[in-house]
Amino acid sequence: MTKIIKKSDIADYIDFEAEPTRWHQVSQEQINQFADCTYDHQFIHIDPEKVKETPFGTTIAHGFLSLSLLSHFAEEFSLIIEGFYMGINSGFDKVRFLQPVKVDSRIRAHAKTLSIDETKPGQFRLKTQVTVEIEGNDTPALIAEWISIQMVKD
Repeated sequence: MTKIIKKSDIADYIDFEAEPTRWHQVSQEQINQFADCTYDHQFIHIDPEKVKETPFGTTIAHGFLSLSLLSHFAEEFSLIIEGFYMGINSGFDKVRFLQPVKVDSRIRAHAKTLSIDETKPGQFRLKTQVTVEIEGNDTPALIAEWISIQMVKD
């Protein structure tokens, strides 16, 4: 769940680990829609028959689909600084895809706040380590260090 924090308490939230998010099931429909909007129609994502001949045995989500779901999961794990009025995605320092997400798998995110720095008055840079877990797997789908900017009014 999103947690609102005071500017004066920022130091207390370095290395803060949020509760894991709710599970999200990745459906074939969602994979197909992602394939359509990214023009990535590789058979391992959209052809359940042909992919049976591969080590996957079933279709898998695009790595970028799994990564894009961080925006969905962030609604549950984010720290929000009091006075927040706008957030900006600033990119990633690191992204590693470790395990494919097979169709109909359930995934969820674990987040740890690595740093919060005021880069300009009213502008805070947050670095969050996010791990996307696949239900029933020891190896996560991905690990990323996500950078965001929060614009905060006094």
